[in-house]
Amino acid sequence: MQKAGESGKPLNEMTVLITGGSGGIGGAIAERFASVGMNIIIHYMRSHEAANDVARRCMALGAKVLTVAADIRDRGQLLRMAERLEQAGMLPDILVNNAGVAHYGMLADVTEEEWDDLMAVNLKGTFLCSQIFMPGMISRRFGRIINVSSVWGISGASCEVAYSASKGGVNAFTKALAKELAPSGVTVNAVAPGAVQTAMLNNLQEDEMRMLKEEIPVGRLASPEEISSLVYFLALPESGYITGQVISPNGGWIT
Repeated sequence: MQKAGESGKPLNEMTVLITGGSGGIGGAIAERFASVGMNIIIHYMRSHEAANDVARRCMALGAKVLTVAADIRDRGQLLRMAERLEQAGMLPDILVNNAGVAHYGMLADVTEEEWDDLMAVNLKGTFLCSQIFMPGMISRRFGRIINVSSVWGISGASCEVAYSASKGGVNAFTKALAKELAPSGVTVNAVAPGAVQTAMLNNLQEDEMRMLKEEIPVGRLASPEEISSLVYFLALPESGYITGQVISPNGGWIT
């Protein structure tokens, strides 16, 4: 008899949906799952070519891949996306809420519109995607929801108050939803990376990058692949006893 938290499917028959799958971390997550033959859904909003690039890399690994565009702030668009996935026979067993936006600046200068947009993408998008796709996981008695948060959601960062608040909300959402879904065999965890070598840090000057690395005990930034490996581990059927956790791969920066 199948126990809660144990999938009846082998890994290569599972489907994973990665929101914001066209970016550095999202692309690395997609490729990690593709490497074991999972069905991959790459969500994006505007980055059509980048999403196709990730799709081609995943297909080269032997995975079945579907790219889908939707504004995760809009329930209607997400419901239409879910209908398309159901028609394709690719409703997700694993949901990786990775889509997010950053904002840098003093709180005194943050406009109400900037605040609302940050919360809509980072927090509301996580809520909407989880709410839409978790019923299927509950009915199958298996599912994994993995939210990509940030170390600043744990400790907060000066000049990133709004961003820190949105990711702190994701962390609290993770812990609470995990308790709701645990009896149904669905785990909910968050990965809260520190500094990762992606385009998000391209605006840093050379001296700023050097000082950042000096602050991190391991002396370097994380690679997207290091983050994707943790996400993959949390998605495995044998990780079914890990839920409600916010795990921060940050090189010892924040402990």
